Amino acid sequence: MNQASFPAVRMRRGRSSAWMRAMLAEHRLHPSDLILPLFVCAGEGCEEPIPSLPGVSRWTVDRIGAQAKAAAALGIPCVALFPNTPTAQRSERAEEALNRDNLICRAVKAVKEACPDIGILTDVALDPYTAHGHDGLVDDRGCVLNDDTVAVLVEQALVQAEAGADIVAPSDMMDGRVGAIRAGLERAGHCDTAIMAYAAKYASAFYGPFREAVGSRGLLKGDKRGYQMDPANAAEAMREVALDVAEGADMVMVKPGLPYLDIVAAVRRDFSLPVFAYQVSGEYAMIEHAVAAGAGERDALILETLLAFKRAGATGVLTYHALDAARLIHG
Repeated sequence: MNQASFPAVRMRRGRSSAWMRAMLAEHRLHPSDLILPLFVCAGEGCEEPIPSLPGVSRWTVDRIGAQAKAAAALGIPCVALFPNTPTAQRSERAEEALNRDNLICRAVKAVKEACPDIGILTDVALDPYTAHGHDGLVDDRGCVLNDDTVAVLVEQALVQAEAGADIVAPSDMMDGRVGAIRAGLERAGHCDTAIMAYAAKYASAFYGPFREAVGSRGLLKGDKRGYQMDPANAAEAMREVALDVAEGADMVMVKPGLPYLDIVAAVRRDFSLPVFAYQVSGEYAMIEHAVAAGAGERDALILETLLAFKRAGATGVLTYHALDAARLIHG
């Protein structure tokens, strides 16, 4: 296509004023693009700051509802709940994951009671419940057992759906788990419970603060490279997404976020369902520590990184900056 050149075309004309820049902006952030992760801890009347996640805390069940209400008041449509399971309740086979009165189930009910109109996403994986820190059951050699784990994940998803979760999000990266969970939900009458599959979840170095937040740091025996994806691979991510879509995922996720914007863009290009990105704990912590070191302006860094997700094609973003971002968007 032939185009005019300088001086007939001066690209700076489109940047000449605030109103012009606003009118021509190709992508915009809105609070409805955001999902707020919240950490739940045992006890009562407590807030536990997380040292490696400055500004983020764990909340007891009796206080989690207020956090969800604060998010809803800013236009954030959904919260994602993650438990810090007490050490005494962790086990080799993660039995606490199937306890209908566990932290997550009680937190789901508390959020529903406090704020009925906000969506609730729950994590389907065993690492918050295992004594060894893996996302699944392990054999005597320390190998994560795929099919045995999937059977437990189905029951875990059903427990969460019965408690009132609107979206169950399998983050374990076991093969076949989306189809098994979808079938289990249908059999149990939870046909309206959505599945957001962690379809492209990488074995990343950016998860450290999260593991502290859910209490699994120091527990992990070995690593997760046998089931989470190799950061070197992109085509493999497309295969993973295709499988999860074929098995009945309603939405898919790429995790981590900023280091994998190419994957977000590729999934948006090749698939027609919603794609979310998780701005993970290490990404959040890098921004906070950069600000503390005087290396950047916090508000601008928050909005620029979130806008990058939208530009890459993300439908929405899970981010610990959700409350701050929503306030900034509202002005």
